[in-house]
Amino acid sequence: MEAPSDSGPCAYLLRCGDGTLYAGAAKDLAQRIATHQAGKGARYTRARLPVALAWYQACDDWSAALKREYQLKRLGKSAKEALVRAGLAG
Repeated sequence: MEAPSDSGPCAYLLRCGDGTLYAGAAKDLAQRIATHQAGKGARYTRARLPVALAWYQACDDWSAALKREYQLKRLGKSAKEALVRAGLAG
């Protein structure tokens, strides 16, 4: 899955090199993924490169993106995998 080049605030899931899923929020998704890939993102992803976008959801504003990120981080692996399987509908 490719990050949209003109995304606004969003929540996302990255598939890490070890198969795990990482949840985050971004104001510019393409730039944030590039930061993760460069090893300058979250400590979790730095240790599990490479990463690839698995799922994202556009949000109305930064506050909504942070709230959605919080919800994603509280989900179990099976629920996160279900979002990935469902695609961008999350």
